[in-house]
Amino acid sequence: MPGDDTERTGDVTRLLAEWRGGDADAFDRLVPIVYDELRRLARRQLRQLRSSNDTLNTTALVHEAYLKLVGHQRGIGDRTHFLAVAATAMRHILVDYARRQRAAKRGGDVQPWALEEADAAIGERQVDLVAVDEALGKLASLDARLVQLVELRVFAGMSVEECAGALRLSERTVKRDWQKARAFLARELADSAGG
Repeated sequence: MPGDDTERTGDVTRLLAEWRGGDADAFDRLVPIVYDELRRLARRQLRQLRSSNDTLNTTALVHEAYLKLVGHQRGIGDRTHFLAVAATAMRHILVDYARRQRAAKRGGDVQPWALEEADAAIGERQVDLVAVDEALGKLASLDARLVQLVELRVFAGMSVEECAGALRLSERTVKRDWQKARAFLARELADSAGG
């Protein structure tokens, strides 16, 4: 029901405000409300990872993200921002996981990862998640907003409209920034694959 979504969004915003105000229990009341959305984010990211090793599952990823989010209360204003922060936490967990996999294999094959949202920019090939993270690091030194947009679009699965609201930008600016970010990632990932 539409009213339920509005009520839930209001509950999330209220609980986030209480959490920011120092009520540690507010976070524990918040998680059950957004748990299904966190699982959706985790499934999306794990599906993109396309790992044959299933030691990291949806529940484990959500729980690890929960632990990272507990200490991140400052500055999270609303549901959209909370989900963006959660998606970023999950990305960091997966990058760390990919790095451990790489180290365990002593530089052997790395876990492939497909940028579904950016496939027009980089093709349908799979890329190394660590290479994606390194490319995002380079992009952050040039334009941190573009990294935020990639995190929202690719990792949180948000639409242009949702990104515009979260970043407080016009949809036109988001579309233009998305083109820039995709082009940058395509170049960086092509360079990392080639050399």
